[in-house]
Amino acid sequence: MTPAAAAALLLLVAALPLLSLSYAATRCPDCGSTPVPYPLSTSPTCGDQSYKVQCDAGGTLLFDTVNNSYPITSVDPESQRLVIQPASLLANTCVTTDLADQGVQLNSSLPFNVTSSNTILYLNCTTTLLNSPLNCSSASLCHTYVNNTPGAAACGAAPICCTFQAGGSATSYSIRVRDAGCRAYTSFVNLDTSEPVSLWPKPGMEIQWVLPPEPVCGAQSDCDGNSTCRADPAGSRVSRCFCHAGLTWDPTQGVCVENVTCQDPDGCGNGQDSSYCRFNVRNSFGVVLLELLTSQKAIDFNRAADDVNLAVYVQRTVEEERIMDVVDPILKEKASTVDVETMKALGFLAVGCLEERRQNRPSMKEVAEEIEYIISIATAKVAES
Repeated sequence: MTPAAAAALLLLVAALPLLSLSYAATRCPDCGSTPVPYPLSTSPTCGDQSYKVQCDAGGTLLFDTVNNSYPITSVDPESQRLVIQPASLLANTCVTTDLADQGVQLNSSLPFNVTSSNTILYLNCTTTLLNSPLNCSSASLCHTYVNNTPGAAACGAAPICCTFQAGGSATSYSIRVRDAGCRAYTSFVNLDTSEPVSLWPKPGMEIQWVLPPEPVCGAQSDCDGNSTCRADPAGSRVSRCFCHAGLTWDPTQGVCVENVTCQDPDGCGNGQDSSYCRFNVRNSFGVVLLELLTSQKAIDFNRAADDVNLAVYVQRTVEEERIMDVVDPILKEKASTVDVETMKALGFLAVGCLEERRQNRPSMKEVAEEIEYIISIATAKVAES
């Protein structure tokens, strides 16, 4: 084994423990092909128990309301929002299948609410709705929907329908259907009402969640090495895993991260896009991996002004297809082709972790699997030689 190969393998082995150190939150496993981001919880052993959802035997993620469950069609952890599939109409009727449950009824004590991105169409309504602030006129959008949707043809016999934008105080936790009001509804997220019905998206209802506080704990063993179990000063009569000094709770990842502030000696408040002011602590694993690969500091003012931030520096070399220029010379010494490919793979993985948009970054499970794959390939090549 060449010194470079041994160093590369050692680098890989050293990187694996960082996954658990930097990302201590217990994220729930995927539900079928749908990722379950923190804080959503499908079991008592993962996520935050105030954010419970279900994963059924068929691999479908479900959102529970007070009296019903609805399939989750998409989840966006970046904006803390998910979209559920609203109830359908009973065959040949203008009655939704959840009429007996009075529609979508959220528990107002839980951290979920209906967003204002939903356009709600109430169908098959009684005359009592004509006195409501909803748009129940003959020009209401709901008539356009009924007249151009074959599956809603039965609603044409019920002349009163109404349209409104959800999210106000009256509809933050309830899209209600009942015999004395409206017996059916549907919902569309971010609907462009200028488009014909044929171009509308599939029905959906967007739900958002409040960012979670630190995890509840009963003892120090419930917390990771970056936090301490102590009483919640908010007076909620529970204890939580509060981050150690120098660390900050990241509610989107469910982990304590470095509390990095501006490190430009001239300050970051000048309105300029200072690269060293854009050090994102959520990407800390990618940064640490780059530090291991390059043997350089994450922030170093001894480098050129444009290269102070290691993450920005390496990202630029990748775009210029010269990533090996920043790799530690000791690693490159007498490196074989396999060694070089291993170093490149690690560099590309680290840069992938530094993508600005969270949905473009790999999950920590995917990172661990990628590192293990790189190790297996490198080990096999070494064994062959």
